[in-house]
Amino acid sequence: MEAKLLICDYSYHFQQFSNSHRGGLTTYLFRLQTEGSCEIYCNGIEHHVQAGDLLLLRPGDSYELRIKEDGEDGRVSSGDYFIFCDGSWIDDWWERTHRPVVSHIGLDDHLLGLWRQMLLEKRRGLEGEIEELTDYLLRSLCLCLDRAITDIKPTDRLAFTALRLKRFVEEHATITFKLEEAASHVGLSLSRAVKLFKEYYGKTMIQYALEIRLNAAVERMKYSTMTLEEIAETCGFASYSYFHRVFRANYGVSPVKFREQATVPARPEREKDPR
Repeated sequence: MEAKLLICDYSYHFQQFSNSHRGGLTTYLFRLQTEGSCEIYCNGIEHHVQAGDLLLLRPGDSYELRIKEDGEDGRVSSGDYFIFCDGSWIDDWWERTHRPVVSHIGLDDHLLGLWRQMLLEKRRGLEGEIEELTDYLLRSLCLCLDRAITDIKPTDRLAFTALRLKRFVEEHATITFKLEEAASHVGLSLSRAVKLFKEYYGKTMIQYALEIRLNAAVERMKYSTMTLEEIAETCGFASYSYFHRVFRANYGVSPVKFREQATVPARPEREKDPR
């Protein structure tokens, strides 16, 4: 099965603009509003689209875009990434689940980075190797969009803020970070951020970061030849003694014993003094 990226680009409008496919689209259209707002008419229904809103349309859907003056000052501002695509893999992906025409998924940096990478690869040409790369990038985008859609309810802004906190912890878990930095990232006070995260995920940010660090440590113990001290350091633990204590508390055995029992052989380790 294949996923063909036909058009991938970014558009920005500072004047009134309209575009119409009233006869029905011939391919799939994905559109992510990044700045400003616009009006979109799909199959007779009007959608007011704002920054962070994702539009997903399939072949046969009618589509009309209108960008109008915004507010009393008469200014026009609208920016978006858009993709036209098709292929048997996209057909299969589309039929897996129901997705809203418009979903508020926010402007995640990693998702935007994937979109920009597709845009750059598409501009580099149509050689076979680039077509293969854009194929896999498009598949990755589709799967990431599904996760973004199912992570939160489109109208639940608190859930979206909690999710941004969760993503920040996931990105920074294996390095040293302060809770104040996570709170600042989403524009909340420290106390409000801590409470919100616990409310939505039933654990603290530190507990979640610790889970990620331990999972990363287990992977490296199984599949790398790094020493246990190197693993502790690169997974975000302040010291080997702290890593040893936390690991034993969670897995019931020391890191050395765990590694000895791992399925993939690693270089021999001597038990280190955890003091």
